[in-house]
Amino acid sequence: MEILAIVLFVCIFILILSGYPVAFTLGGLSILFGLAFLGPDFFNFLPSRIMGTVTNVVLLAVPLFIFMGIMLEKSGLAESLLETMAMLFGTVKGGLAISVVIVGALLAASTGIVGATVITMGLISLPTMLKRGYSPELATGTIAASGTLGQIIPPSVVLVLLGSVLNVSVGDLFAAALIPGLLLVVCYITYIVIYARFYPEKAPSMPAAEIAAFRGKGFMMRVLKAFLLPLLLIASVLGSILAGIASPTEASAIGALGATILTIIQGKFSWQVLKEVMQETTHLTTMVFIILIGATTFALVFRGMGGDDYLIDLIEGANLSPMAFLFLVMLVVFIAGFFIDFIEIIFIIVPVVAPIFVNYDMNLVWVGILLALNLQTSFLSPPFGFSLFYLKGVAPDGVTTQHLYRGIIPFVLIQVVFLVVIIFFPEVVFLLIEQ
Repeated sequence: MEILAIVLFVCIFILILSGYPVAFTLGGLSILFGLAFLGPDFFNFLPSRIMGTVTNVVLLAVPLFIFMGIMLEKSGLAESLLETMAMLFGTVKGGLAISVVIVGALLAASTGIVGATVITMGLISLPTMLKRGYSPELATGTIAASGTLGQIIPPSVVLVLLGSVLNVSVGDLFAAALIPGLLLVVCYITYIVIYARFYPEKAPSMPAAEIAAFRGKGFMMRVLKAFLLPLLLIASVLGSILAGIASPTEASAIGALGATILTIIQGKFSWQVLKEVMQETTHLTTMVFIILIGATTFALVFRGMGGDDYLIDLIEGANLSPMAFLFLVMLVVFIAGFFIDFIEIIFIIVPVVAPIFVNYDMNLVWVGILLALNLQTSFLSPPFGFSLFYLKGVAPDGVTTQHLYRGIIPFVLIQVVFLVVIIFFPEVVFLLIEQ
């Protein structure tokens, strides 16, 4: 029976790689295995499991954070941020790329939606960077990597889902992710500065005339207007969570309302915009929750067949140390990220390995941050990195897929090295929370 549980896991993985819909593959194949080997009475447990999952108050943050991100995309926030930041760093070699990273971090802390961030920055900054003489590799790599910061910098939908699967506090995950997320931003900027130092012709500064014109009358007011509203939104959402004033679910409601108000202030709000935001939010939320229901069915059948106990016995029999097992899981997640989406990894792989981490008495908040950092690379890893797809869809004609692949390699390497550093220096994760 335990071997059949592993066969179920492998079959689901193969079918997903073959292109079958994730939610129906997870749920459908699990039901077939359950009926065949556990009997129909076993599924008396399923309704209570599903209702327990979909009525989880923490998961209410998912549609609210998605609404917040999509609404901010409509607000025109990214355009004003990028224009202002580009002029602030205009005199520095590689300044435009640095501004993209910082704006990516600000948008990540405001939205947490990777696709919206990558597409917005690709439309606005990529043509400008290419026009200024930036190499296509640096321009595309910077935009794609910066857009994925929403995976690790809270408020992040990934962290909400990981908190649900690992059964740990989402607020603790948010607090734990903040410092690593900011340090990753510093790593990106450091790489750009070094690159511009050695290849100044591929990362030029902005023309002095343009900078002087921008820094003329009303300069400080434009800077204040560009930064004040998004920073107020970030402070209200993250600040309320870190200060213990609001739960992540309550903060997500604040963020959704704040994003709507910001869009109104920007003059971009209309009933048509509200309708589009609600439709996109419903679409994405439905996708997540259908996969979640399928994953709940899979977890029930997998554990009912003894799959988790079998894996624990197998790992213990192999005499793997906790660190060796952690490296094995990180490697599997990293490789899986080349082929399947982060949501699929969270709902298929993480529930299987979570009991083993518990058995090893490893801190699940730390494990969650490591998984989030690892999952971030799934958006960048060829051939199926979604950030690359998003960016290629809006890139000018002269930008090829090879430019994207070559440009993203340094940022993937930075993330891998950074992940290893966090593994060996876990105290970085706990700077803002008590262990």
